[in-house]
Amino acid sequence: MPAVSPPAVCVSAFHTSARVAKRDYYEVLGIPRSSTQREIKKAYYQLAKKYHPDTNKEDPKAKEKFSLVAEAYEVLSDEAKRKQYDTYGTTGFDAGTAGQHHYWQSGPSMDPEELFKRIFGEFSGSRFGDFSNMFDQPQEYIMELTFIQAAKGVNKEMIVNLEDTCQRCDGKGHEPGTKIQHCHYCNGTGMETLNTGPFVMRSTCRRCGGRGSIVITPCVLCRGSGQSKQRKTLVVPVPAGVEDGQTVRMPVGKKEIFITFRVQKSTTFRREGADIHSNLFISVAQAVLGGTARTQGLHDTINITIPQGIQMDQKIRLSGKGIPKVNSYGYGDHYIHIKVKIPKQLSDRQRTLMLAYAEDEGEVEGTVNGVTNTTTGEKCFGNLI
Repeated sequence: MPAVSPPAVCVSAFHTSARVAKRDYYEVLGIPRSSTQREIKKAYYQLAKKYHPDTNKEDPKAKEKFSLVAEAYEVLSDEAKRKQYDTYGTTGFDAGTAGQHHYWQSGPSMDPEELFKRIFGEFSGSRFGDFSNMFDQPQEYIMELTFIQAAKGVNKEMIVNLEDTCQRCDGKGHEPGTKIQHCHYCNGTGMETLNTGPFVMRSTCRRCGGRGSIVITPCVLCRGSGQSKQRKTLVVPVPAGVEDGQTVRMPVGKKEIFITFRVQKSTTFRREGADIHSNLFISVAQAVLGGTARTQGLHDTINITIPQGIQMDQKIRLSGKGIPKVNSYGYGDHYIHIKVKIPKQLSDRQRTLMLAYAEDEGEVEGTVNGVTNTTTGEKCFGNLI
């Protein structure tokens, strides 16, 4: 029975150096170990642009950094290599063989410039092609809200400028009524095979951009990209209970945008999570004798029962009259802080009645003007602040 050769991704022995052993490809690309292939490709593209020798001529180490980024990408973009790398640690991945063993040395298995061109296309019009669009970050917008809008929720209009499907060519990239040509580079599949040393990768066709066809007459509006800058009016459904600084993601066509809310402060309410707080000013008579008072709630005006003998800064809780809880069910509470209005001037009758009350009042520390002293002690005068 003939001997069976070991699989291509088999490691029986390693040859490493101190320089290579210290290298972490995830750190090189600035990504976590859980990154997806799209995130790996995006990180490589951004760093390759940053360190490309042609655009970074003043940095003498640019070429070395560019090569290191290519080396990291070549390993992590191949699932077999990546699995082996994750298992056996930080090693270079230019595979060479010796007998039935595989030895790994530092450096990419192909020229870094060639790798970059193969992935991102030498067929595109610019040095780095149109591939930056595939990694576009969602646009961010700020929306101003009043306190009540944020608390109760609102559908609010917002104008945005963004890239979206070209309305002239419907995203096809060619002038309406013109023909397209079958892509012979990928045979219409939209994918091509890249040979990187001993490994093979499937990648989006650089000639047609994955369309499977070639545009002969580009759309005059989008210039063949299928995307055009558009001004749109959106109706944003602001959920009830959003907080200041909170960001939501909203799909717009085939794109996404991020909206960060800026909530204005209220002159009536204060917020603590889903609870709201407000002040209620009552008279001395209401505080002493009790009664009712009207105050503004989140949704309507509320009649409040004032218990007899209520104290300054005592709170009345209205259960479930607060803000909807965003991450759970139910509502917060409305806390009403009692403030007693002390009159600065009294009529003669009011003064007489107050003096009569003061004469009968017990447990008074200090004195009351116009009334017999209730305690004795050293006089001390202070100033109002």
